[in-house]
Amino acid sequence: MILLRKATEQDIPVIQHIAAMTWEPTYVPIIGREQVDYMLKTMYSKVTLLEQLQAGDEFLIAEMGSKDVAFASYGRIPGKDGAYKLHKLYVLPTAHGKGIGKFLINEVVNKVRRAGGHSLALNVNRSNKAKDFYEKAGFKIKETVDQDIGNGFYMNDYVMELPIV
Repeated sequence: MILLRKATEQDIPVIQHIAAMTWEPTYVPIIGREQVDYMLKTMYSKVTLLEQLQAGDEFLIAEMGSKDVAFASYGRIPGKDGAYKLHKLYVLPTAHGKGIGKFLINEVVNKVRRAGGHSLALNVNRSNKAKDFYEKAGFKIKETVDQDIGNGFYMNDYVMELPIV
């Protein structure tokens, strides 16, 4: 059984751990060790995650067999009424194939729907096989972006979107 809880500041180490364990096998082959280390340091610092929580982004942690195995975060897109963004969704490699990612996506979609949202967007690296997972969940590629994230690094992503009905 998958249990979900809303993350608090005390869960930041859990989020950091899951991110580190999933980014290693997922992104090192795509973008290299140096960029992964830079992104984890900047995007998953305690200060950055705390700012996201305080700004209203909701983090959900999935637990299976009393072990934290995945998390997702999402929030409103500022200035776009009814539009939400899935910022993060990561499942520990040891928990892949157990329906946890699908469970998290469905929960986020349901929460967005209940909040009156009409769309859920996300960014996914163009070489990340998670793109196929998102397509199976109903997301469609809306555009291709190359975002400068500093230190000479870029995020080469697809922006995908799911209409919420």
